[in-house]
Amino acid sequence: MSEKYKYELRGVSATKDEVHAAIKNQDKGLFPNAFCKILPDVVGNDPAYCNLMHADTAGTKTSIAYMDWKETGNDQIWRGIAQDAIVMNLDDMACVGCVDHIVLSSTIGRNKQLISGAVIQQIIESAQSFTETMSKHGVGIHLAGGETADVGDVVRSIDVGYTAFARMKREDLIVNDVQDGDVIVGVASYGQATYESVYNSGIGSNGLTSARHDVLRKSYAKDFPDSFDPNIVPAVVYTGSKSLQDVVEYDGQSYRVGDLLLSPTRTYLPVIKAALDQFRSHINGMIHNTGGGQTKVLKFVENKHIIKDNLIALPPVFKLIKEESGTDWKELYQVFNMGCRLEFYLPAAQAPALVELVKNFGIDAQIIGRVEAADTNKLTLESPFGQYTY
Repeated sequence: MSEKYKYELRGVSATKDEVHAAIKNQDKGLFPNAFCKILPDVVGNDPAYCNLMHADTAGTKTSIAYMDWKETGNDQIWRGIAQDAIVMNLDDMACVGCVDHIVLSSTIGRNKQLISGAVIQQIIESAQSFTETMSKHGVGIHLAGGETADVGDVVRSIDVGYTAFARMKREDLIVNDVQDGDVIVGVASYGQATYESVYNSGIGSNGLTSARHDVLRKSYAKDFPDSFDPNIVPAVVYTGSKSLQDVVEYDGQSYRVGDLLLSPTRTYLPVIKAALDQFRSHINGMIHNTGGGQTKVLKFVENKHIIKDNLIALPPVFKLIKEESGTDWKELYQVFNMGCRLEFYLPAAQAPALVELVKNFGIDAQIIGRVEAADTNKLTLESPFGQYTY
């Protein structure tokens, strides 16, 4: 069964075709190729400035947190969920050059019968902790409160979202003007950065519907009926062999399945801020490989052949998903970041120094490919498992 078909049966879309169709006639902002929508300065009405507003959630990752919490009783499990939702906003905004003076507001909807006040406290406190950590790296984030609603008739367990706003100078924007001859510096999504306290699996917050149903065993459907949509056909509900408490081994290292699936989405804000301080005038584009995985860049270039032929090594979490799902490698690279969630596009002369800057944060990075002229957009991806064209 193809991943696309399984996604449809599970009530979600890997490509969000219906969403893109719904918004196709919307204004794309001042710079259509920018990674997120850039608005005129409606706050200050200054043509030298622009406004950014971005909204996102932790997605169905909260369902995994809910099950792991119920199995272990560990409230700390929820701390990563706030980071997931925050990073899905802020790292998108960072890809247009916004790394400071950011206002952040939360929207949390919970089923009070299932989600306790202690969970809400963990989420709110972890958001504060995240902003304090970022402040140490020169990234200013201001928490503006938010809304926490008890909406059990609508939400099965909990939905955690954030909305971010910033005002910045237009001259500081990165608007994705990728050039022929640029090289691609890829930045790993896994490992342990200098500003992280534990190992990060690299899973991020995309494709978690696929990951949890493909990896986790059928008994979760019976034990946690509130963790999935009852309208989904049983054949695609929790089809894997693992429990969240199982331990798997890769390359001599042991990992708890729950930790692999719940690793908080890594933020690259400290890395991007340092890179912009040193290389802003050389960076022609930044891509945050979220929805669409390794194909994300195709939405932000024109008449380019993107060649990725030196990919960062595949981390254990995606090996686990492959083993449990049997999904074709080509589809996996289109759903997940597969170990590389941030890409810089810049001239080859500056790339080695940028790689070293990233590595100073304890994060692996390397030149993963290049850009060539083409008649239309095309991506060629050479992996250890085959060559794929998108």
